Amino acid sequence: MSIIIAILIGLVAGWLAGQIVKGGGYGLIGDIIVGIVGSVIASWLFPRLGISLGGDIVGAIISATIGAIILLVILRLIKRA
Repeated sequence: MSIIIAILIGLVAGWLAGQIVKGGGYGLIGDIIVGIVGSVIASWLFPRLGISLGGDIVGAIISATIGAIILLVILRLIKRA
């Protein structure tokens, strides 16, 4: 069940990040991957910065979205270079 929740959070976070960054979508699977990788980035970065958004699903979506935005910005910078 937790895998399904992680996929749904990844989907929502990837879609939100794509809307915020406006770099063109990556499709359903791409958005899920971007959201899940964003979640991993946020779960690594936020504790080091002393940031906690709570343990509920809304906090997970927000942190995964922020991580996905960071990922998309880095990918955009690499793509331009």
